[in-house]
Amino acid sequence: RASPVTTAALEYGTDFPTNISKPPSVKIHINVIFSFLCRTTKRHLTFYDGTNSCLPGVCHVSMAEPFCAKTREVLLDVAKKLGIKCHSKGTVITVEGPRFSSRAESLMFRSCGADVINMTTVPEVILAKEAGICYASIAMATDYDCWKEHEETVSVDRVLKTLKENANKATSLLLTAIPQIGSMEWSETHQNLKVI
Repeated sequence: RASPVTTAALEYGTDFPTNISKPPSVKIHINVIFSFLCRTTKRHLTFYDGTNSCLPGVCHVSMAEPFCAKTREVLLDVAKKLGIKCHSKGTVITVEGPRFSSRAESLMFRSCGADVINMTTVPEVILAKEAGICYASIAMATDYDCWKEHEETVSVDRVLKTLKENANKATSLLLTAIPQIGSMEWSETHQNLKVI
């Protein structure tokens, strides 16, 4: 029921999963996601749904800051030091998929304030917040979806090609950030996350 990212974090005891998504946005840029919009309909969005006897009842968790501010700060700082063009206030809209958006949907998402579109950030961010996990998401732009009329519309081949070209940036960012994250003091952050 939980996403692979959240399940692995819980099973292996990590408190710092980082999701790398592939949004249609401005190409060659990376975005350390700040907030999200959910346009999914078929996903389990809570651990507190009555199917787990260890988690009875309902959990009303704040999503005002869904991503861990401290983890985001490290990622943004490392990106700056590495000279990686990185946006810090992006809002992602997660759609059900697997199809890409219609032009009308793409324009609507932009008008709602979405900077990037993906199919992966929800439910991970919600489940991580419920579980008290420091979670951040790095979005690597691959295309403009279909809203920009004079650009080639999104296709699987185009997404994979651009993703491959940009993968080194995300790899460098993570390989530099992970040791820094591991060496920091997180007790207070973890305690604050555990209080739901």
